[in-house]
Amino acid sequence: MVLAGKTENRDIKSMTLPELREALQPLGVPRYRADQLYRWMHVQLAESPEQMSNLPRTFRQQMEELGEYVTLRTVDRQISRMDGTQKFLFALPDDNLVESVFMRYRFGNSVCVSSQVGCRMGCRFCASTLNGWERNLRASEMLEQVYAIMRATGERISHLVVMGTGEPMDNYDNVVRFIRLLSSPEGQNLSQRNITVSTCGIVPGIRRLAEEGLQITLAISLHATTDEKRRKIMPIAEQYSIEEIMKAAAYYFDRTGRQVTFEYSLIRDVNDTDIDAAELAALAGPIRAHVNLIPVNPVAERSFVQPSAEAARRFKAKLEKSGISVTIRRELGRDIDGACGQLRRRHLDREPFGKTI
Repeated sequence: MVLAGKTENRDIKSMTLPELREALQPLGVPRYRADQLYRWMHVQLAESPEQMSNLPRTFRQQMEELGEYVTLRTVDRQISRMDGTQKFLFALPDDNLVESVFMRYRFGNSVCVSSQVGCRMGCRFCASTLNGWERNLRASEMLEQVYAIMRATGERISHLVVMGTGEPMDNYDNVVRFIRLLSSPEGQNLSQRNITVSTCGIVPGIRRLAEEGLQITLAISLHATTDEKRRKIMPIAEQYSIEEIMKAAAYYFDRTGRQVTFEYSLIRDVNDTDIDAAELAALAGPIRAHVNLIPVNPVAERSFVQPSAEAARRFKAKLEKSGISVTIRRELGRDIDGACGQLRRRHLDREPFGKTI
């Protein structure tokens, strides 16, 4: 919802509590009104100022002077019959579309959010990049993915991954602001240790993130053990070599004390050989990185094929023999356009919007 009558196009939900307090000063309202408003937005998850029942009507009308109150509209919601995973397609205020995923695990509920509308990284195995890049998401638009899912499911979120459509390091400032807001003690107070940010390997962003004082997990999409092979899978490899990425990962580990994760999509006959396993162990070992193996999710427009389950287990065993911490990602939502970008792409190909829930 866009509130009319504002003097500048400020984004209320992207403001920190100190910023909100400062923004309210010209309205001449008591300081505690900012705290009440912040709680309505980030704890009680109000979809509009009209729901803020303990705020005076005059104050809610004054809010029109502040700026835009961002909410998202649910365009599609798919629920897996296999594992209960839910995939959401949301319309942003400008009618662009983004995807988010809700997953239940034994350790709690996790949400995967998008950080951009589309993506310009061009990774060969990913559907997110097929329609190109439109724009960055604001912090409020990332928050609203989480909040809309909490409203729809009635459940709290304990873990978050910024691993949906988009490259977080390509939208650095908004992603960091989003993390600080979501982990704010006055808001959802989500533990930063339960937040993972995934990057395809933008080295300056990794080094900058190491200086933020955050306790989040950094996941690096590696997917190959040589620059030559990686360039065939990920165009970003033309800019940053594996050696540069390893140095940045070591720097992040040294500065934060947080274990780095290497995401590695297993692609049959591309990067799943015994030599690949040995080279991956040699990369992960020196910084004690965790390796998350991901049997590649088939995308109709791409020719990559998953290895067999047995081949994936053999690859995992070879890493473990070398002393590497390794898991095979549990596949969720395969029956509901599970891969990043698939649901959005299907709707874009079919019509501007689908059925509104």
